[in-house]
Amino acid sequence: MASMLILPPVSSFSNCYKFGGRHVLGFNSIPTRPIFGRRISSICNGSRSPHLNACSFLNVGKKYRHQISVAADSNAGEGIANENNKQAGVDYRESPSYKQWDALTSTIAGCSTIPFLLLQLPQILLNAQNLLSGNRSALLAVGWLGQLTGVLGNLSLLSYFAKKRETGAVVVQAVGVISIYAVILQLAIGGAMPYTPFVATSVAVGSGLILNFLNYYNLLNAGIWKFWEDVITVGGLSVLPQVMWSTFVPYLPQSILPGILSFAAALTTVILARSGKLSKKAVEFVGSISGWTATLLFMWMPIAQMWTNYLNPENIRGLSVYSLLLAMIGNGLLVPRALFTRDVMWFTGSSWAAFLYGWGNILSIYICGGIGGMYFWAITSALLFSMGTIYWRDAKAYGLSSPVDSLGQLAFGR
Repeated sequence: MASMLILPPVSSFSNCYKFGGRHVLGFNSIPTRPIFGRRISSICNGSRSPHLNACSFLNVGKKYRHQISVAADSNAGEGIANENNKQAGVDYRESPSYKQWDALTSTIAGCSTIPFLLLQLPQILLNAQNLLSGNRSALLAVGWLGQLTGVLGNLSLLSYFAKKRETGAVVVQAVGVISIYAVILQLAIGGAMPYTPFVATSVAVGSGLILNFLNYYNLLNAGIWKFWEDVITVGGLSVLPQVMWSTFVPYLPQSILPGILSFAAALTTVILARSGKLSKKAVEFVGSISGWTATLLFMWMPIAQMWTNYLNPENIRGLSVYSLLLAMIGNGLLVPRALFTRDVMWFTGSSWAAFLYGWGNILSIYICGGIGGMYFWAITSALLFSMGTIYWRDAKAYGLSSPVDSLGQLAFGR
């Protein structure tokens, strides 16, 4: 008659043999022979007896605990190893991968200054050529509402990053303000932008650049800076609904009512916050409004431009494909740093601009026959590959098992 293998009770068996929160020996990890690499009966002091009791089984577990751990680690992969590091109190911020990615994302964000410096140059040169040749109608292809939202968005984000002391982002936003304003100036000269919005934009741009420069170098009074933050909060909340409404004129009636109502609501909210009439959480929310308003303004810029393309497809040749490509590259270079720092607002604006303002407008030009298929699909493939690499590298730096986890941390916190 065959001998019976005597096992300890299930509860004690499960409690004694766990690795990384899972059963290594027991009913959740059978069979046991591949783990030990030999017959169970041959382990206990060279005995060939198949009879085992709970004590002998426990001795075996103690003696070969290291071998079991090594086998489990090798089979579990990098994700479980990272989880074990977290359970053991290992800080991923001290890992070489994290430090390398931290330094690299900072360098990449700084490099984005180059495409942003060149971003508007092709459009500026094209506008100058059309102005000199008397072809002012070509400037109508560049929607002034889109440029206005872009410059106001850059200006507000400049204040946001100057306060955070993100030097690379500050330079990028300052360059964006100056370059877009150059295009706005050309549109005003060519009659493609009304005079009143141009004057108001000029005052805002000049004041914003000076105040942000002084604040970045700690040369500005705190009260003046707080007043400026209130101004961009009220201004952003007033301009955004009005620009969104005006984009779809003549399909919507011409009206300044959205701007007036939003201005009144924004001004009332800021006054209540500064006078202490709101709760602490409400005051914190008001403080974050300007940053999100800037992001929404920046995000609306491609929508306004794409709508202009839709309304006037015959003027699409007035758009510079190279400017759009540089916009896609410049914003794409900011995505790694925004994702690494887990800045939702920065990540949202950069990703949106890369995909919609850059790639989206290139898509509209491709649909209208402005560029060839090979050129378009090469750009699309490069964008998708670079974004996939960014998510994979970020997950590795943080010790995550999947690139999707990086987006989860970004959305729901660490």
